[in-house]
This record gives sequence, structure tokens and C-alpha cells, in this order.
Amino acid sequence: MQIPIPSLFMRGGTSRGPFFLESDLPAETAARDRVLLAAMGSPDPRQIDGLGGAHPLTSKVGIVRKSAVPGVDLDFLFAQLQPNKDVVDTTPNCGNMLAAVVPFALERGIVQAQGDTTTLRVLTLNTDMQCDITVQTPGGRVAYEGEARIDGVPGTSAPITINFLDTEGSVCSSLLPTGQVRDTIDGIDVTCIDNGMPLVLFRADAVERTGYETVDELNADVELKARIERLRIACGHAMGLGDVTSKNYPKMTLVAAPRAGGSLSTRSFIPHVCHDAIGVLAAVTVGTACVLPGSVTEGLAVVPEGQVKAISVEHPTGEFSVELELDPTMPHKVIRAALLRTARLIMRGEVLVPARVLTA
Repeated sequence: MQIPIPSLFMRGGTSRGPFFLESDLPAETAARDRVLLAAMGSPDPRQIDGLGGAHPLTSKVGIVRKSAVPGVDLDFLFAQLQPNKDVVDTTPNCGNMLAAVVPFALERGIVQAQGDTTTLRVLTLNTDMQCDITVQTPGGRVAYEGEARIDGVPGTSAPITINFLDTEGSVCSSLLPTGQVRDTIDGIDVTCIDNGMPLVLFRADAVERTGYETVDELNADVELKARIERLRIACGHAMGLGDVTSKNYPKMTLVAAPRAGGSLSTRSFIPHVCHDAIGVLAAVTVGTACVLPGSVTEGLAVVPEGQVKAISVEHPTGEFSVELELDPTMPHKVIRAALLRTARLIMRGEVLVPARVLTA
């Protein structure tokens, strides 16, 4: 016997996965996680028996409810799954999947369109982070077609703007969880930082690489990946995150000087697989590191003048632009981060899971 669960299968930014109303899933966490694992087909490298796409970027789930918090419209819980693990991680954020939250809520009718554009405040439950998301809703319906383009997604779509209100210390205790803008950990200079996503930034030349290697080259570089994982575990302790061996964070970011007209070149590991692009909140955090004097990006990053800075983060398949506004009284404190994403509803219907997962 199988149990049907209503779901919308959506792309958010450069990620995709099923979205659910919280009320359609089991209230008990263990049962909910069993349902999500069955729906995605994990653990299995191919996720052949579920909706997963055999990659961390396509092994994601969004869970949404109408918010009871004053001033907030929607609550969003992000769940990261892995193709070959039976783990459901609701600790980190995902700014890409976040882009699909308001379209999902409008499609499911738990909120109403406000006119030609709809702006709703969303609380990400993973880290208690709020943001304002604006989508195009001509005629009261979500528009998916448009002229906005983001690297990592073919074609163009309707723009979705995300204005993050408070991202500093999303998982860690503060923006700089070690108390320093630069540390030497396990013999490598690093910047440990969390402005929406816990990251460890380190220079490519510190591990004897160029920083311009392809994704395939880096994923095949067993020696480098082992070195990065050893560094990640050491940094996790230094950042107050404890033993991160089985966690999806901190993410590791290899940096080099830009070479395509951007601000900085990056290669991101999430945490063991090199990302074809870069995550939304990882890009925000990298951009923040670029404006901090003394970080490992100093001497590499090209940063414009002014209180509002447009930072272009280069990645293997293009670039990701982030607009950072600095506090005029504290020029190196970021008070606002804004960016552009797109989303698309791919499929609507029900995902079927074996009945045994509800009674295991």
C-alpha cells in the first residue's frame, strides 16, 4: 500500500525539489523524515526510487506553512537530503529553494496575490532568518516567464527579488565565530564567516591549486578533497560547531583572483562535492568576506567604492551578483543583502510513499 501526499515539484534558483504544506506531512519529526527520504529515494546514489536527482542540489525539500509570527506571512523549513545517506538536515538555510516559497504558497492558496507584484515576508525556521520576497503576479497569478537570467539555469524567467533582513550569525554565534577575520587552522590561512551560511574561505594557492580548475577536475582530486575535509573538521571545532563530520556545514570555498570581470573567483564544496555554481547565502557570505579588511580575499577581490556595493562572485558556470549595503556608522558591517533569483513550477500532484514509512 502507498500513501499519496500533495506536492508541487519546483525549481528555486539553481536547486529543485518537492514542496509540501506542513499540514500534509507527519507532525512527528522522525516520521516526517522517513517520508521525505522515501519521497526523494534516499539513500541511493541514483535515487532511482524517488524524486531526487542524484546530486545534493537536486536532493532538497521545502516545507511551508502560514506564519503565526506578527508581521510575517510565511514560515519556511528547508530540508537538505543526500543521495547516498539516510539523513535529513534542517540546520542550514537554502537561499535558492527560498525563491520558490512565495510562488508555492500562492499556488496552494494559503496566501493571496496583492496586485501585479506580491511582496511577502518569509521566516526561515532553520535559522530564524527573515526576508522580503517579491514575485510577479499579473492578474493575480504567479508569472514564471520573463527576461531575468541567472547563471546555472537555461533561458530566462520572471524575476524574484529577495531582500535579506538579518543574516549575520545564521548558524554560528556571530559573523566571525572564531573572533578573528583570519585564522591559521591546520596550517592554512582561513576566514571562518557566517552571513547566512557558515563558510570557510581559503586561497587556492594555499592548497597548491589555481582556483580555476573545472568541477570535474576538483571532484576527481581525491588528495585535495581529503585535505579540505580535514580542514573542514578542524574549522568546525574552531567555529563552535562541534564535530561536523556528519553535517552539511561549514561549506568550503576555494578563492582566487577574478578572471571574468567579477569581484572574486570561487569553487564551492557542499561540503564534499564541488558545486557547479554557488549557493545564494554562500554568495552573500563570500561577498561579505570581500568587504572585510584582513580576510583571505584581501589582495584578490575587486571591490567597488561606496556604501552600497555590487559584488560579482564568479563560479564555474558564471557569476552571482549580490548587492550589499554597509552601515554608514560601521563601514564594514553589512546591514542589507539583496539579490535576484528565479523559480518555476515544474509539476503538481501527489508523491507516493510506502505506507510502512509512517509506521516504522
